[in-house]
Amino acid sequence: MKCKINRNAAKVLKRMLESDEADGKMIRVYVTHLHGDHAHYDIKLDTPTENDEIVKTDKDIDIILEKDNEFLDGIWIQYFYVPQEEMFITNPKKGHHH
Repeated sequence: MKCKINRNAAKVLKRMLESDEADGKMIRVYVTHLHGDHAHYDIKLDTPTENDEIVKTDKDIDIILEKDNEFLDGIWIQYFYVPQEEMFITNPKKGHHH
């Protein structure tokens, strides 16, 4: 599985991992809604299970993804400051929804 993170998102995710709530946890990206050919995503702090894969990114942040979930393979985590501060999680292979 693959996961890509932009520089701004890496800064935000690293801050999450430095928080007190993150003790012993990692970043998980998960599907919140499925709509046939596309999905909507979110992130949370969590611990991996046997149903997960830990994906190494080029930003030195490990991401937990559910194994064999085609909508999670190839996600792109981005953070933008304009027009408002917002995290976007998309999968270019699956319709770009966030």
